[in-house]
Amino acid sequence: RSMEIMIWIGAALTVLGLLGLVLCIGIVLKKRRANLPEAEMRATLQKVVALNMAALAVSGIGLMLVLVGVILA
Repeated sequence: RSMEIMIWIGAALTVLGLLGLVLCIGIVLKKRRANLPEAEMRATLQKVVALNMAALAVSGIGLMLVLVGVILA
């Protein structure tokens, strides 16, 4: 039972991370269409890179939880 919970929590974290990645893509596309000055675009991209790395980390942790849950089940 506890491994099943771990798998579901991992799946939820993975989906959350993927939603974060989609959010990053949306932000960048919106800013690119706005034709911002280069300095402002760089600042935006630096913020998005941090969000992107966090989303990848959350997704990776979720996948690890799923893998451990499946192996130990």
